[in-house]
Amino acid sequence: MGDNKKDQKLFSYDKAKTFSSNSQFSFYWITSKVIFLILAIIFSIQFVFNPLSSISSSSSSPRSLMKIAVSPVGSGSGSSQNPEETELKHVVFGIAASAKLWKHRREYVKLWWKPNGEMNGVVWLDEHIDQNDNVSSTLPPIKISSDTSRFKYKYKNGHRSAIRITRIVSETVRLLNGTEAEQNVRWIVMGDDDTVFFPENLIRVLRKYDHNQFYYIGSSSESHVQNLKFSYGMAYGGGGFAISYPLAKALEKMQDRCIQRYSELYGSDDRIHACMSELGVPLTKESGFHQIDLFGKLLGLLSAHPLAPLVSIHHLDLVDPVFPNMNRVNAMKRFMVAAKLDSASLTQQSICYDTTNRWTVSVSWGYTVQIIRGVLSAKEMSIPMRTFIDWYKRTDDKNYAFNTRPISKNACQSPRAYYLSNALPDLALHRIASEYVRASNVWDPECDWDMSDPWEIKQVIVYKKPDPDRWNKNKAPRRDCCRVLPTRRNGTMEIDVGACKDGEIIEYSVK
Repeated sequence: MGDNKKDQKLFSYDKAKTFSSNSQFSFYWITSKVIFLILAIIFSIQFVFNPLSSISSSSSSPRSLMKIAVSPVGSGSGSSQNPEETELKHVVFGIAASAKLWKHRREYVKLWWKPNGEMNGVVWLDEHIDQNDNVSSTLPPIKISSDTSRFKYKYKNGHRSAIRITRIVSETVRLLNGTEAEQNVRWIVMGDDDTVFFPENLIRVLRKYDHNQFYYIGSSSESHVQNLKFSYGMAYGGGGFAISYPLAKALEKMQDRCIQRYSELYGSDDRIHACMSELGVPLTKESGFHQIDLFGKLLGLLSAHPLAPLVSIHHLDLVDPVFPNMNRVNAMKRFMVAAKLDSASLTQQSICYDTTNRWTVSVSWGYTVQIIRGVLSAKEMSIPMRTFIDWYKRTDDKNYAFNTRPISKNACQSPRAYYLSNALPDLALHRIASEYVRASNVWDPECDWDMSDPWEIKQVIVYKKPDPDRWNKNKAPRRDCCRVLPTRRNGTMEIDVGACKDGEIIEYSVK
C-alpha cells in the first residue's frame, strides 16, 4: 500500500516534470518565432524602402567590396563607390628605339611627351648612348633591353631585333613589379620612336574599357596585303597598342616560353599577337591608331578621318610631311598647335556647301580645308581620296584595307587645299579661330567651267568651340556640321563648325 502511494507520487512527479519541460520548450520556441518574425518585418521594411542597396549588398562579391574600399573618393561627387577615371598617370609607355636612330627620332617623341612627371614610360634601346642632360630631361628615361641571344629567330632576311622589341611589355612589367608606382598602373602602351601619340585622345579611348579585364587594343594595317600576310586580328606595333595591366602581367609570366614556339615569325607585333592567341585574348580594334603602311601624301587619309579620336601616326619618316613646304618635325609641331587647343576634334571632318558659288567644302579641323567646284555628296566626301600609294608602292585600289576614291581626273573638280597656318583661342567668345592658307607652288589646272574658281580664296578662317567631351562613352559619335558664313573680306572664306542643330543635315539646299 505504501509502495503504491510512492509509485503514484513518482508518477505524478514525472508527469509534472515532463509538463514543466514541455512548457519551457514551448516558451523558447514561441519566443524564437516572435524574434524571427520581428527580424523578417524589419528586413522587409528595409527592402521596400531601399531595394537597390539591399540587392547590391547581397550580391557583392568579396572582390567588388575590396575594389570599393580602395577606390579613391571622387571630389564633389559625394560617392566613394565611383572609381577614378583613367588619366595619363595610369598609363606607362614602352617605346621601342635603337641607338643608331635615336638622335633623330627623339625629336618625334619630344612632340608628344610631357616631362616633369606628367607621363610615365621608358625608351628601350639596344645599346648605351651618350646623353645630354638638357635633352634627356624632356624625354622618357632610357633603359637597355636585356640579352635575347638565347631565343631562336628563323625568319629569312628578317631582323632579330623583333625579339628584343616584342619583350618590351614584359620588361616594362618587370621594372614595375613590387614598386609603389605599380599600384597606379592600369595600362601599358607600346609604340615606336617614329610614332607620334596624341595622349589626350589615347586616354579618351582607354576610358571606354575596364582596365581590370584582359584587353588588347589597337588597329590593323592600312594595307590589305599586309593584313593578309600577317593578320587582320593583329595590332600593328608602330601604330601603337594598349594592353590592360592584368593582361600585361599574364603576358610577362608566359611570354619567354611563348616566343620560343614562334621562331619562324617576322616581327615583334606578330609575336605579341601569337602570345595573345595563347592567352585567348582577341584584338579590340580602335580606328584612331594608325600604322601608316603607306607612301606619299596623307592628305586623303587625314582629311576624311574615321569618326574616332586620332590616337597615333606612325612611319613619319616614310610619308610626306603632313604640311607641304616644311620638314617633317616642324610640320608635326604645327599639327600639335591645334591638338593642344582641341585634341578631341583634331582631323574630324565636317562637310557643307557654299550655295552662292555651288562649291563643296570639307573641313578636317586643325589640318586642312578643301574647296571643290560643284556639289559632291557627303557619302563621297567621307571616303578618303587616294593621295597616297600602298606599302608595296602600287596604286591598285584593292590593296587598301579601307574604302578609297580616286583623285578626280576632271581638272575643274581638282580640290583646292588650304592647310593650317595657325590657331588661337578666342577667350571672349569661348571658341577657337583657326586659319588655313593655300600652299605655294601648287599646280593650278585650267578649267573651262562657267563657275567661280575657289582659287580666288586665299585663306579660310574656321570658328569652332572646343568639344572635349565629344567622345564621351555615353554619346553616340556624329560628325560636326559646318556653315559657310557671309563675309565682306575679299579672298577670305569664313566657316562656323559645331555640333549639328536639330534637323540640320549635310545637304545642298538653296534657300
